[in-house]
Amino acid sequence: MKLAQPLRAAALLTAVALLPATTAVFAQVESRSSSEFGKLFATYQRIKASYVEPVEDEVLIRGAIDGMLAALDPHSAYLDGPALQRLEAMIDGNYQGLGISVQMEDGAVKVVSPFKGSPADRAGIKAGDFITHIDGKLIYGLALDEAVKQMRGPAGSSIELSIFRPGRDQPFEVLVTRGLIELEPVTWELQEGRIGTISVNEFSRDVGADVNAALSGLRSEAGGRLAGLVLDLRRNPGGSLDEAVALADLFLTKGQIVSQRGRAKRDTIYYQAESVYRGDAAAGVPMIVLIDAGSASASEIVAGALQDQRRALVMGERSFGKGSVQTLLPLARDAALKLTTARYYTPSGRAVQEGGIEPDIRVPQLSDPDAARRQQYALRESDLRGHLVNEVDLEDKALEQDRKADPRFTLTAEELEAQGIDDFQLDYAIKVLRRTGSAVIAAR
Repeated sequence: MKLAQPLRAAALLTAVALLPATTAVFAQVESRSSSEFGKLFATYQRIKASYVEPVEDEVLIRGAIDGMLAALDPHSAYLDGPALQRLEAMIDGNYQGLGISVQMEDGAVKVVSPFKGSPADRAGIKAGDFITHIDGKLIYGLALDEAVKQMRGPAGSSIELSIFRPGRDQPFEVLVTRGLIELEPVTWELQEGRIGTISVNEFSRDVGADVNAALSGLRSEAGGRLAGLVLDLRRNPGGSLDEAVALADLFLTKGQIVSQRGRAKRDTIYYQAESVYRGDAAAGVPMIVLIDAGSASASEIVAGALQDQRRALVMGERSFGKGSVQTLLPLARDAALKLTTARYYTPSGRAVQEGGIEPDIRVPQLSDPDAARRQQYALRESDLRGHLVNEVDLEDKALEQDRKADPRFTLTAEELEAQGIDDFQLDYAIKVLRRTGSAVIAAR
């Protein structure tokens, strides 16, 4: 999810004033609107007068608002009170709960991605899992916001989730202890052979600066020079558009990072590399970006930019495919619309919506025994009911399956465990960089 800055009232008023329209056109529009609003008001009156039980105005108005937004796309929503507070807390990267990103699919709560290191992640919850019960109570058909509210709670309290995992015959229960989710948005580690690994877990505030600091730490630990770098964006559901641009700018010296294109030409914005960090902060070392089905939104902006600008090789599996921008539009002090206002495009003009980012080298997660079966049911943007359609026609086959994996990837999870490999994708990327990085260092 990416939040652009709220639109200013002055800009909106100017746009309306410049629309070329005659009095007759306005009269036609007003006539059609009056007719449709008349149906809405008539429905409201009938419900108030004839429903089996009295209904509060607040319930009917909120239902009408939710219905309008649900008719648009899965990411537009009306937020007020606790829901708005939860969104703001998530942007800050500080809240109490389980640490998972979820979506509603046909009335069921489906896990898009558990945040790395979160209580849900430690409990073994995977992307693609369906949460069917909370503490034994069925939540199917419950509004997503209500389900999320039930999963949130004070740190230290426990909650039992009933999980249905595609590929398994029977559902199972998982006990999760809620925690204070102060996720480290950026973690790093130096691997053998002076290969640095940086994991970006979410795009909350200051991610670009945090990655720059991680690079400095890696370089210092490596004795002043790195041989290669892995930027791990797997299971990263996104966050701030500005932070995605800042992170990509860290590794690019020039060129476009992403473009945002809305309904009118005036809504088109191009984000260019500005070399805020005085050039490529990684000094041109060989670089691999890891993505998977849980890499969404801001993660796809970074992966797409570095791929199109030929700064990094992208490995892993096809990303989620959320190529739309949401703008937070305040309605009142404690209420706002989260409204889809634009699509975004990679530097080469690719629309990420639906199709996602296709890796240069598809590397399956062989160390996860359930990965192959879960991959068949992986939740992506194209699976969400009412999702925005890509402006370029995509073949169904391209959305239904990834390119076939390299036939060399035949090791089983058990064989990898025996070798001490618990993350095959990361291990493979590091080994590739060790070979590439050694050659580059020798050439220097």
